[in-house]
Amino acid sequence: MLRAYGKTDRGRVRTINEDSLGIDERQQLVVVADGMGGESAGEVASRMVVEAVTRHVAREFPAWNPQQVWPFGYDPSVSEVANVLRTAVHLADAEIREIATATPALRGMGTTVVAALVHGARLAVAHVGDSRLYLRSGDGVRRLTLDDSWMASVLANDPDADQAALRQHPMRHAITNVVGVRSPTTVHVTEAVLFGGELLVLTTDGVHDVLDDDQIARVVENGKSLSEIAERLVHAALESGSRDNCTSLVAQYLPR
Repeated sequence: MLRAYGKTDRGRVRTINEDSLGIDERQQLVVVADGMGGESAGEVASRMVVEAVTRHVAREFPAWNPQQVWPFGYDPSVSEVANVLRTAVHLADAEIREIATATPALRGMGTTVVAALVHGARLAVAHVGDSRLYLRSGDGVRRLTLDDSWMASVLANDPDADQAALRQHPMRHAITNVVGVRSPTTVHVTEAVLFGGELLVLTTDGVHDVLDDDQIARVVENGKSLSEIAERLVHAALESGSRDNCTSLVAQYLPR
């Protein structure tokens, strides 16, 4: 089973919180999103992707049939669980683009998303954009997602690039892949086997832009409860000067 707690904060600068989170312990699904767009459009997009992914997973999982149609293709390199989650994100993307096209005030809205679905002892993660998922297991805390961002692209091509200088670059926040803005959206999928007691930590960039992976790991390792970890991550980000909305969701896998 999955137990989870989430914390989101508008922050000290923004007037609107464009982050959204979703927890469905019955489905063993958690989702975090960070919206973007004019006026309240980002808030709408992030809420829509959380609701749509949750709804599509509930409809499709786990009652597949051999004749099931996969409208966005089937990736044989990952499990059916991962394909269900990947399809749910694609369907959410299509819904957001449809609403944005039909509603002038919402045109151009988009959102990141990171979603985790547990089935048995298998963890499936789907993500688009720069919201992240960290996994705390017996060998420490590691990040399972790779940002869709200009900075991540530079580091992928040049691992020795000066990260301190990159963090000051005007393009550092540029997102290269989002839900709802352009088609096709690339949905990244990764999987892991769980043994029991692992923590899943999902964050938006308001948290991990000001806290590096080591700082996040220390908070996770020292936390005594899911709520304490989630709230301390948001608090630490705000205390470190985050100017963005801040969201952290922490879930623990416990074998039945």
